[in-house]
Amino acid sequence: MKKAFITGINGQDGSYLTEYLLGLGYEVHGIVRRNSVPEHQQSRIELARENLHVSYGDLLDTSGLYKLLSNIQPDEIYNLAAQSHVRISFDVPQFTAQTNALGALNLLEAYRNSCPQAKYYQASSSEMFGTSVESDNYQRETTPLKPTSPYGCAKVFAYNITRNYRKSYNLHAVNGILFNHESPRRGSNFVTNKVVKAAVLIKKGKADILELGNMDAYRDWGHSKDYVRAMHMIINHDIADDFVVATGESHSVREMTEYVFSKLDMNYKDYVVQNPKFLRPEELPYLRGDSSRLRKTFNWTPEYTFESLMDEMIEFWMQQIK
Repeated sequence: MKKAFITGINGQDGSYLTEYLLGLGYEVHGIVRRNSVPEHQQSRIELARENLHVSYGDLLDTSGLYKLLSNIQPDEIYNLAAQSHVRISFDVPQFTAQTNALGALNLLEAYRNSCPQAKYYQASSSEMFGTSVESDNYQRETTPLKPTSPYGCAKVFAYNITRNYRKSYNLHAVNGILFNHESPRRGSNFVTNKVVKAAVLIKKGKADILELGNMDAYRDWGHSKDYVRAMHMIINHDIADDFVVATGESHSVREMTEYVFSKLDMNYKDYVVQNPKFLRPEELPYLRGDSSRLRKTFNWTPEYTFESLMDEMIEFWMQQIK
């Protein structure tokens, strides 16, 4: 039985990856940060499952990471933990850098000193590309990195230090450069779930308006379920390498909002207002990923379309909000 260790196991990606690996017969271990309300840590994963073991831990606690990895001796390590909200990274830049950059370094150190035979996956981000776009309007593995947020800058460090450890210490350490991926498990302060939840609340007469920031930002949105399959493919490739994971389609926040409201028989213009507090100090206008290397290497294709992703999220909130 293979053993996997997942940081951020109770997040959107961590929960889907856990279910996917358990379905493949893995023994899964993970860490969550201690919270005074333990129910919050179980909202996405069912802890009472066979072959699932969850401990308290933190990327900033190097000795704790070393102890866990030494005891577990995992075959695969997935670093999914992060301060994951780009807009909030401007409010807490030091914490974002400590967690997303130095946290990754801490885990890499624990990995190379306790179980260097394992395979390591670093959750890298399309935010690393920032304003850098190729002439064909895509971003790919060779696109220069020009991040526009503390989040993106910290992720560039984690990406590069993973590559550095791979070459310096002959480790099987890889990066998955994931473009935006959503699901009903996405935090409702992220724009997709924020829009869907608010639209359903308005439809049911429980809210009046929806406040958004930049509605003309374009993003490449996929489903987290499709992307965790790609993570598993990337980490198990016979060659340690880095891959972009994306749908190749880009939609604006405005288009996404219009789609969600129209599915609920409403006109978004009647309810949506712009609030400057949701604007970033430096905006990232456009992301669109070229995942052709991933598709060619692993025959990976997303099962969800943009429309089926949004439909699933709408259905989820229609059932949740009574």
